[in-house]
Amino acid sequence: MARYKCGNGHIPDSGQNACLNLKRVISGILFRAGLAVHIISRLSKTLLVAASAFYYTLVVLNNLTDYDSNYQFVHHVLLMDSTFPGNHRMWRAIQPLWIHTAFYGLIMSWEVVSMLLIWAGTVRLLRAIGKTATLFQSAKRLAIAGLTVGMLMWFAGFLTIGGEWFLMWQSQTWNGQDAAFRMFLVEGIVLLVLLTPELDDHERLPNS
Repeated sequence: MARYKCGNGHIPDSGQNACLNLKRVISGILFRAGLAVHIISRLSKTLLVAASAFYYTLVVLNNLTDYDSNYQFVHHVLLMDSTFPGNHRMWRAIQPLWIHTAFYGLIMSWEVVSMLLIWAGTVRLLRAIGKTATLFQSAKRLAIAGLTVGMLMWFAGFLTIGGEWFLMWQSQTWNGQDAAFRMFLVEGIVLLVLLTPELDDHERLPNS
């Protein structure tokens, strides 16, 4: 009786069809499992980006609906009026109120830009979830740009300029360094997750 190879052993020809059907079933299961992981991974990245966009939306809304509360923070940081008594860096303090308003306007504009970029990036990611790895990778650009712009605000604007130049760290009342570092860290984690490479389409296909 003729014998045919199927898998790692040999079976009679009467079982050849059953063996091939079994291989097709297993291949289908593996493909669907790989596809599920592939989609879940992309959905996870997209949802994290969307959460960042939602955060910036609330920040912008709070700034617009409660202007004075956040303006007071900028106002006192620039005045350096709650730093250590007698410190020798008070020459850095800025007195003209119009500069305080301009600083606050710059921060709000920066946040709006971050929000718009991240929302636009979220939409692009959603549209590319079921597409090829190359297209999904390309769809990350706006989200990467938005997260980077946001991280620069927390790092350069708050931690560096506010914290070190205007000595915000010395203030017991107007010290936003912890919040800034927390948001820099959160956005950095989201960015790192987003930057993880996508599995090439041929790599997630099971061997036939």
